[in-house]
Amino acid sequence: MILRNGHVIDPVNGIDRVTDVAFRDGVIAAVADNLPGDGEGELDCRGAYVVPGFVDLHVHLRDPGQTAKETLATGTAAAAAGGYTAVAPMPNTTPSTDSAEKIATLLGRAKTECPIKLLPVTAVTIGQEGIELADLAAAKEAGAVAMSEDGKSVMDILLYREALRKAAEVGLPMLAHCEDKNLVAGGVINEGIASEKLGLPGITNAVEDVITARDLILAGETGCHVHLCHCSTAFSATLLKAAKEAGYPVSGEVCPHHFAMCDDEIPGDDANYKMNPPLRSRADMEALREAIRDGVFDCISTDHAPHTAEEKARGFAKAPFGIVGSETAFALTYTTLVKGGYIDMPTLVRLMSTNPSRIVGHTGGTLSIGAPADIAIVTGEECRIDARYFRSKGKNTPFDGRRVYGKVLATFVDGARVY
Repeated sequence: MILRNGHVIDPVNGIDRVTDVAFRDGVIAAVADNLPGDGEGELDCRGAYVVPGFVDLHVHLRDPGQTAKETLATGTAAAAAGGYTAVAPMPNTTPSTDSAEKIATLLGRAKTECPIKLLPVTAVTIGQEGIELADLAAAKEAGAVAMSEDGKSVMDILLYREALRKAAEVGLPMLAHCEDKNLVAGGVINEGIASEKLGLPGITNAVEDVITARDLILAGETGCHVHLCHCSTAFSATLLKAAKEAGYPVSGEVCPHHFAMCDDEIPGDDANYKMNPPLRSRADMEALREAIRDGVFDCISTDHAPHTAEEKARGFAKAPFGIVGSETAFALTYTTLVKGGYIDMPTLVRLMSTNPSRIVGHTGGTLSIGAPADIAIVTGEECRIDARYFRSKGKNTPFDGRRVYGKVLATFVDGARVY
Protein backbone atom coordinates (compact mmCIF):
# COMPACT_ATOMS: atom_id res chain seq x y z
CA MET A 1 0.00 0.00 0.00
CA ILE A 2 1.10 3.57 -0.64
CA LEU A 3 0.07 6.51 1.54
CA ARG A 4 0.44 9.51 -0.73
CA ASN A 5 0.96 13.23 -0.11
CA GLY A 6 0.76 13.12 3.66
CA HIS A 7 2.86 15.25 5.98
CA VAL A 8 5.15 12.48 7.19
CA ILE A 9 6.80 12.85 10.60
CA ASP A 10 9.40 10.40 11.88
CA PRO A 11 11.70 11.86 14.57
CA VAL A 12 14.01 8.84 14.43
CA ASN A 13 14.97 9.62 10.83
CA GLY A 14 14.48 13.38 10.94
CA ILE A 15 11.57 13.30 8.48
CA ASP A 16 9.16 16.24 8.64
CA ARG A 17 7.78 16.90 5.17
CA VAL A 18 5.10 16.00 2.63
CA THR A 19 6.06 12.73 0.95
CA ASP A 20 4.87 9.15 0.34
CA VAL A 21 5.07 6.06 2.53
CA ALA A 22 4.85 2.53 1.15
CA PHE A 23 4.51 -0.69 3.12
CA ARG A 24 4.52 -4.30 2.05
CA ASP A 25 4.14 -7.57 3.95
CA GLY A 26 3.50 -5.67 7.16
CA VAL A 27 6.67 -3.54 7.17
CA ILE A 28 7.72 -0.14 5.90
CA ALA A 29 9.13 -0.52 2.37
CA ALA A 30 9.89 3.07 1.34
CA VAL A 31 9.56 6.70 2.38
CA ALA A 32 10.19 8.93 -0.63
CA ASP A 33 8.64 11.41 -3.04
CA ASN A 34 6.56 10.22 -5.98
CA LEU A 35 6.80 6.50 -5.30
CA PRO A 36 5.81 4.45 -8.37
CA GLY A 37 2.40 2.84 -8.25
CA ASP A 38 -0.59 1.89 -10.38
CA GLY A 39 -3.31 3.52 -8.28
CA GLU A 40 -4.31 0.26 -6.65
CA GLY A 41 -3.88 0.08 -2.90
CA GLU A 42 -3.19 3.80 -2.59
CA LEU A 43 -4.59 6.30 -0.11
CA ASP A 44 -4.42 10.07 -0.61
CA CYS A 45 -3.39 11.61 2.72
CA ARG A 46 -3.26 15.19 1.51
CA GLY A 47 -3.86 17.58 4.41
CA ALA A 48 -3.14 14.93 7.06
CA TYR A 49 -0.14 13.82 9.11
CA VAL A 50 1.27 10.32 8.64
CA VAL A 51 3.10 9.29 11.81
CA PRO A 52 4.33 6.19 13.64
CA GLY A 53 1.40 4.72 15.57
CA PHE A 54 1.05 5.96 19.13
CA VAL A 55 2.25 3.77 22.01
CA ASP A 56 0.57 4.04 25.41
CA LEU A 57 2.56 2.90 28.43
CA HIS A 58 -0.41 3.14 30.77
CA VAL A 59 -3.87 1.67 30.22
CA HIS A 60 -6.34 -0.32 32.28
CA LEU A 61 -8.14 -2.95 30.21
CA ARG A 62 -9.94 -4.49 33.23
CA ASP A 63 -9.64 -7.97 31.76
CA PRO A 64 -9.74 -10.49 33.38
CA GLY A 65 -12.21 -10.04 36.20
CA GLN A 66 -13.71 -6.58 35.62
CA THR A 67 -15.18 -6.96 32.15
CA ALA A 68 -18.32 -4.95 32.91
CA LYS A 69 -15.95 -1.97 32.69
CA GLU A 70 -13.83 -3.04 29.69
CA THR A 71 -12.49 -6.07 27.83
CA LEU A 72 -9.34 -6.72 25.86
CA ALA A 73 -11.39 -6.33 22.68
CA THR A 74 -13.19 -3.09 23.59
CA GLY A 75 -10.18 -1.47 25.23
CA THR A 76 -7.87 -2.11 22.31
CA ALA A 77 -10.55 -1.09 19.81
CA ALA A 78 -10.78 2.22 21.69
CA ALA A 79 -7.01 2.55 21.54
CA ALA A 80 -7.01 1.88 17.79
CA ALA A 81 -9.59 4.65 17.39
CA GLY A 82 -7.17 6.93 19.26
CA GLY A 83 -4.30 6.22 16.86
CA TYR A 84 -2.60 3.71 19.16
CA THR A 85 -0.89 0.68 17.70
CA ALA A 86 0.38 -0.73 21.01
CA VAL A 87 -0.66 -0.36 24.65
CA ALA A 88 0.74 -1.55 27.98
CA PRO A 89 -2.07 -2.85 30.23
CA MET A 90 -1.53 -2.43 33.95
CA PRO A 91 -1.53 -5.61 36.06
CA ASN A 92 -4.22 -4.61 38.59
CA THR A 93 -6.82 -6.94 37.10
CA THR A 94 -8.73 -9.67 38.97
CA PRO A 95 -6.64 -11.72 39.49
CA SER A 96 -3.59 -9.52 39.03
CA THR A 97 -1.12 -10.21 36.22
CA ASP A 98 1.69 -11.44 38.43
CA SER A 99 3.22 -14.51 36.74
CA ALA A 100 4.72 -15.80 33.52
CA GLU A 101 1.65 -17.98 32.99
CA LYS A 102 -0.70 -14.99 33.14
CA ILE A 103 1.53 -12.99 30.80
CA ALA A 104 1.50 -15.87 28.32
CA THR A 105 -2.29 -16.17 28.56
CA LEU A 106 -2.71 -12.45 27.94
CA LEU A 107 -0.51 -12.55 24.85
CA GLY A 108 -2.28 -15.65 23.57
CA ARG A 109 -5.68 -14.00 23.87
CA ALA A 110 -4.38 -10.84 22.22
CA LYS A 111 -3.73 -12.72 18.99
CA THR A 112 -7.44 -13.24 18.44
CA GLU A 113 -9.09 -10.53 20.53
CA CYS A 114 -7.00 -7.40 19.99
CA PRO A 115 -6.64 -5.34 16.80
CA ILE A 116 -3.43 -3.78 18.12
CA LYS A 117 -0.35 -4.97 20.00
CA LEU A 118 -0.23 -5.65 23.75
CA LEU A 119 2.85 -4.83 25.80
CA PRO A 120 2.20 -6.77 29.03
CA VAL A 121 3.24 -5.40 32.42
CA THR A 122 3.83 -7.72 35.36
CA ALA A 123 2.95 -6.92 38.94
CA VAL A 124 5.89 -6.33 41.28
CA THR A 125 4.49 -8.49 44.07
CA ILE A 126 2.28 -11.57 44.06
CA GLY A 127 -1.35 -10.50 44.08
CA GLN A 128 -0.10 -6.92 44.37
CA GLU A 129 -0.22 -7.50 48.11
CA GLY A 130 3.21 -5.96 48.76
CA ILE A 131 4.49 -9.03 50.60
CA GLU A 132 6.33 -11.38 48.22
CA LEU A 133 8.06 -10.48 44.96
CA ALA A 134 6.73 -11.90 41.72
CA ASP A 135 9.14 -13.89 39.54
CA LEU A 136 10.29 -10.93 37.45
CA ALA A 137 12.79 -12.86 35.34
CA ALA A 138 10.17 -15.45 34.36
CA ALA A 139 7.65 -12.70 33.58
CA LYS A 140 10.10 -11.02 31.25
CA GLU A 141 10.91 -14.31 29.57
CA ALA A 142 7.17 -14.77 28.95
CA GLY A 143 6.91 -11.36 27.29
CA ALA A 144 6.48 -8.70 29.98
CA VAL A 145 8.01 -5.37 28.92
CA ALA A 146 7.93 -3.73 32.36
CA MET A 147 6.78 -4.15 35.94
CA SER A 148 4.39 -2.02 37.96
CA GLU A 149 2.29 -2.09 41.11
CA ASP A 150 -0.02 0.48 39.55
CA GLY A 151 -3.01 1.44 41.61
CA LYS A 152 -0.71 1.55 44.61
CA SER A 153 2.95 1.78 45.60
CA VAL A 154 5.05 -0.95 47.20
CA MET A 155 5.27 0.67 50.61
CA ASP A 156 7.87 -1.75 52.07
CA ILE A 157 10.98 0.12 50.95
CA LEU A 158 13.34 -2.83 51.49
CA LEU A 159 11.16 -5.13 49.40
CA TYR A 160 10.86 -2.44 46.75
CA ARG A 161 14.61 -1.90 46.60
CA GLU A 162 15.08 -5.65 46.16
CA ALA A 163 12.56 -5.60 43.31
CA LEU A 164 14.46 -2.81 41.59
CA ARG A 165 17.74 -4.66 41.99
CA LYS A 166 16.32 -7.83 40.45
CA ALA A 167 14.63 -5.87 37.67
CA ALA A 168 17.92 -4.15 36.87
CA GLU A 169 19.58 -7.55 36.49
CA VAL A 170 17.04 -8.72 33.90
CA GLY A 171 16.53 -5.34 32.21
CA LEU A 172 12.93 -4.76 33.22
CA PRO A 173 11.90 -1.11 33.76
CA MET A 174 9.65 -0.05 36.62
CA LEU A 175 6.48 1.91 35.78
CA ALA A 176 6.11 3.65 39.12
CA HIS A 177 2.79 4.70 40.60
CA CYS A 178 3.92 7.22 43.22
CA GLU A 179 1.45 7.43 46.10
CA ASP A 180 2.11 7.30 49.84
CA LYS A 181 -1.00 5.48 51.00
CA ASN A 182 -0.51 6.68 54.58
CA LEU A 183 -0.65 10.32 53.45
CA VAL A 184 -3.82 9.82 51.37
CA ALA A 185 -5.83 9.73 54.61
CA GLY A 186 -9.17 9.20 52.86
CA GLY A 187 -8.70 11.98 50.31
CA VAL A 188 -10.80 11.87 47.15
CA ILE A 189 -9.94 15.16 45.41
CA ASN A 190 -7.02 17.57 45.23
CA GLU A 191 -6.60 19.56 48.42
CA GLY A 192 -7.40 23.08 47.32
CA ILE A 193 -10.15 25.11 45.73
CA ALA A 194 -12.40 22.16 44.78
CA SER A 195 -12.06 20.26 48.06
CA GLU A 196 -12.95 23.41 49.96
CA LYS A 197 -15.94 24.16 47.72
CA LEU A 198 -17.31 20.62 47.92
CA GLY A 199 -16.36 19.94 51.54
CA LEU A 200 -14.43 16.80 50.62
CA PRO A 201 -11.19 15.40 52.11
CA GLY A 202 -8.22 16.47 50.01
CA ILE A 203 -5.17 14.73 48.56
CA THR A 204 -2.05 16.84 49.00
CA ASN A 205 0.83 17.08 46.54
CA ALA A 206 3.05 15.41 49.14
CA VAL A 207 1.17 12.13 48.60
CA GLU A 208 2.84 11.95 45.19
CA ASP A 209 6.04 13.87 45.79
CA VAL A 210 7.29 11.82 48.75
CA ILE A 211 7.21 8.53 46.83
CA THR A 212 8.49 10.21 43.66
CA ALA A 213 11.61 11.28 45.54
CA ARG A 214 12.02 7.79 47.04
CA ASP A 215 11.71 6.04 43.69
CA LEU A 216 14.10 8.35 41.89
CA ILE A 217 16.71 7.95 44.61
CA LEU A 218 16.40 4.15 44.46
CA ALA A 219 16.75 4.24 40.67
CA GLY A 220 20.11 5.91 41.16
CA GLU A 221 21.14 3.37 43.78
CA THR A 222 19.99 0.18 42.02
CA GLY A 223 20.49 1.09 38.36
CA CYS A 224 16.93 0.05 37.51
CA HIS A 225 15.17 2.27 34.99
CA VAL A 226 12.31 3.94 36.86
CA HIS A 227 9.59 5.54 34.78
CA LEU A 228 7.29 7.85 36.72
CA CYS A 229 3.63 7.29 35.85
CA HIS A 230 0.99 10.03 35.58
CA CYS A 231 3.01 12.89 37.13
CA SER A 232 0.66 15.63 38.33
CA THR A 233 2.59 18.09 40.50
CA ALA A 234 5.05 20.87 39.80
CA PHE A 235 7.54 19.36 42.23
CA SER A 236 7.46 15.97 40.49
CA ALA A 237 8.85 17.77 37.44
CA THR A 238 11.52 19.41 39.58
CA LEU A 239 12.52 16.07 41.10
CA LEU A 240 12.62 14.30 37.72
CA LYS A 241 14.77 17.04 36.22
CA ALA A 242 17.21 16.81 39.14
CA ALA A 243 17.43 13.02 38.86
CA LYS A 244 18.16 13.26 35.14
CA GLU A 245 20.86 15.84 35.76
CA ALA A 246 22.38 13.45 38.30
CA GLY A 247 22.56 10.77 35.60
CA TYR A 248 19.95 8.46 37.08
CA PRO A 249 18.19 5.99 34.73
CA VAL A 250 14.77 7.66 34.91
CA SER A 251 11.96 8.96 32.74
CA GLY A 252 8.45 10.26 33.28
CA GLU A 253 5.03 10.69 31.74
CA VAL A 254 2.15 13.13 31.98
CA CYS A 255 -1.49 12.38 31.14
CA PRO A 256 -3.54 14.78 29.02
CA HIS A 257 -6.08 15.40 31.77
CA HIS A 258 -3.35 16.76 34.03
CA PHE A 259 -2.08 19.31 31.51
CA ALA A 260 -5.46 20.11 29.91
CA MET A 261 -7.60 20.65 33.02
CA CYS A 262 -7.23 21.69 36.67
CA ASP A 263 -9.28 21.53 39.86
CA ASP A 264 -10.88 24.96 39.51
CA GLU A 265 -12.75 23.55 36.48
CA ILE A 266 -14.55 20.87 38.51
CA PRO A 267 -18.20 21.96 38.30
CA GLY A 268 -19.53 20.11 41.33
CA ASP A 269 -19.92 16.63 42.76
CA ASP A 270 -19.37 14.91 39.40
CA ALA A 271 -17.15 11.83 39.68
CA ASN A 272 -16.27 11.99 35.98
CA TYR A 273 -13.72 14.50 37.28
CA LYS A 274 -12.38 12.04 39.89
CA MET A 275 -9.04 10.45 39.11
CA ASN A 276 -5.82 9.41 40.84
CA PRO A 277 -3.66 11.46 40.95
CA PRO A 278 -6.40 14.09 41.08
CA LEU A 279 -6.78 17.16 38.93
CA ARG A 280 -4.31 19.53 40.56
CA SER A 281 -4.12 23.31 40.89
CA ARG A 282 -3.81 25.66 37.93
CA ALA A 283 -0.22 26.37 39.00
CA ASP A 284 0.60 22.64 38.83
CA MET A 285 -1.09 22.32 35.44
CA GLU A 286 0.89 25.21 34.00
CA ALA A 287 4.14 23.84 35.48
CA LEU A 288 3.53 20.50 33.76
CA ARG A 289 3.01 22.23 30.41
CA GLU A 290 6.25 24.15 30.84
CA ALA A 291 8.14 21.01 31.87
CA ILE A 292 6.87 19.20 28.77
CA ARG A 293 7.99 22.16 26.65
CA ASP A 294 11.42 22.07 28.31
CA GLY A 295 11.91 18.35 27.69
CA VAL A 296 11.70 17.21 31.32
CA PHE A 297 9.03 14.61 30.58
CA ASP A 298 9.54 11.84 28.05
CA CYS A 299 6.03 10.54 27.35
CA ILE A 300 2.36 11.28 27.24
CA SER A 301 0.26 8.35 28.45
CA THR A 302 -3.47 8.10 29.01
CA ASP A 303 -4.04 6.16 32.26
CA HIS A 304 -7.20 5.00 30.45
CA ALA A 305 -9.40 3.83 33.36
CA PRO A 306 -12.96 2.83 32.40
CA HIS A 307 -15.74 2.43 34.96
CA THR A 308 -19.47 1.81 34.66
CA ALA A 309 -21.93 4.71 34.63
CA GLU A 310 -23.49 3.33 37.82
CA GLU A 311 -20.18 3.46 39.67
CA LYS A 312 -19.43 7.00 38.55
CA ALA A 313 -22.94 8.17 39.53
CA ARG A 314 -22.03 7.72 43.21
CA GLY A 315 -20.28 11.10 43.48
CA PHE A 316 -16.77 11.97 44.58
CA ALA A 317 -17.02 10.39 48.02
CA LYS A 318 -17.92 6.88 46.84
CA ALA A 319 -17.10 6.53 43.13
CA PRO A 320 -13.89 4.84 41.98
CA PHE A 321 -10.95 6.89 40.70
CA GLY A 322 -10.28 7.09 36.96
CA ILE A 323 -11.37 8.39 33.56
CA VAL A 324 -11.09 7.04 30.03
CA GLY A 325 -8.46 8.54 27.77
CA SER A 326 -7.55 6.43 24.74
CA GLU A 327 -9.94 8.18 22.37
CA THR A 328 -9.29 11.74 23.56
CA ALA A 329 -5.51 11.80 24.15
CA PHE A 330 -4.35 12.94 20.71
CA ALA A 331 -6.95 15.71 20.44
CA LEU A 332 -6.27 17.02 23.95
CA THR A 333 -2.52 16.93 23.38
CA TYR A 334 -2.71 18.59 19.96
CA THR A 335 -5.13 21.25 21.21
CA THR A 336 -3.37 22.08 24.47
CA LEU A 337 0.29 21.65 23.58
CA VAL A 338 0.64 22.04 19.80
CA LYS A 339 -2.05 24.66 19.19
CA GLY A 340 -1.10 26.17 22.55
CA GLY A 341 2.47 26.72 21.35
CA TYR A 342 4.29 24.52 23.85
CA ILE A 343 5.53 21.85 21.40
CA ASP A 344 5.53 21.08 17.68
CA MET A 345 4.21 17.98 15.91
CA PRO A 346 7.58 16.14 15.80
CA THR A 347 7.78 16.55 19.58
CA LEU A 348 4.23 15.23 19.97
CA VAL A 349 5.26 12.14 17.99
CA ARG A 350 8.32 11.67 20.18
CA LEU A 351 6.17 11.94 23.32
CA MET A 352 3.37 9.67 22.12
CA SER A 353 5.25 7.13 20.01
CA THR A 354 9.04 7.20 19.76
CA ASN A 355 9.96 7.64 23.44
CA PRO A 356 7.40 5.19 24.87
CA SER A 357 8.67 2.56 22.42
CA ARG A 358 12.27 3.18 23.46
CA ILE A 359 11.56 2.95 27.19
CA VAL A 360 10.07 -0.57 26.99
CA GLY A 361 12.09 -1.83 24.02
CA HIS A 362 9.15 -1.93 21.62
CA THR A 363 9.85 -2.04 17.87
CA GLY A 364 7.43 0.81 17.08
CA GLY A 365 7.89 4.55 17.14
CA THR A 366 9.50 4.92 13.71
CA LEU A 367 8.84 4.66 9.97
CA SER A 368 12.31 3.26 9.28
CA ILE A 369 12.61 0.82 6.36
CA GLY A 370 11.87 -2.66 7.68
CA ALA A 371 10.08 -1.40 10.79
CA PRO A 372 6.54 -2.66 11.45
CA ALA A 373 3.95 -0.72 9.42
CA ASP A 374 2.33 0.60 12.60
CA ILE A 375 0.97 3.95 11.44
CA ALA A 376 -1.56 6.61 12.43
CA ILE A 377 -3.08 9.14 10.04
CA VAL A 378 -4.25 12.22 11.93
CA THR A 379 -5.29 15.81 11.27
CA GLY A 380 -5.48 19.04 13.23
CA GLU A 381 -9.07 19.72 12.25
CA GLU A 382 -11.62 20.97 14.74
CA CYS A 383 -14.08 18.47 16.22
CA ARG A 384 -16.10 17.78 19.36
CA ILE A 385 -15.53 15.03 21.89
CA ASP A 386 -18.70 12.91 22.11
CA ALA A 387 -18.54 10.05 24.62
CA ARG A 388 -21.62 8.39 23.10
CA TYR A 389 -19.48 7.20 20.21
CA PHE A 390 -16.52 5.88 22.20
CA ARG A 391 -15.50 2.31 21.38
CA SER A 392 -14.58 1.87 25.03
CA LYS A 393 -17.24 0.52 27.35
CA GLY A 394 -16.34 3.43 29.61
CA LYS A 395 -17.88 6.83 28.89
CA ASN A 396 -16.45 8.40 32.06
CA THR A 397 -14.71 11.55 30.88
CA PRO A 398 -14.82 15.18 32.01
CA PHE A 399 -14.15 16.26 28.41
CA ASP A 400 -17.48 15.18 26.90
CA GLY A 401 -18.73 17.96 24.65
CA ARG A 402 -15.45 19.87 24.55
CA ARG A 403 -14.46 21.47 21.25
CA VAL A 404 -10.93 20.39 20.35
CA TYR A 405 -8.50 20.20 17.47
CA GLY A 406 -7.11 16.86 16.37
CA LYS A 407 -8.76 13.86 14.79
CA VAL A 408 -7.60 10.32 14.04
CA LEU A 409 -8.53 9.25 10.51
CA ALA A 410 -6.95 5.79 10.31
CA THR A 411 -4.72 3.36 12.20
CA PHE A 412 -2.65 0.55 10.67
CA VAL A 413 -0.98 -2.31 12.57
CA ASP A 414 1.53 -4.45 10.65
CA GLY A 415 0.05 -2.90 7.51
CA ALA A 416 -3.54 -3.94 8.29
CA ARG A 417 -6.08 -1.18 8.74
CA VAL A 418 -7.59 -1.57 12.22
CA TYR A 419 -9.41 1.78 12.33
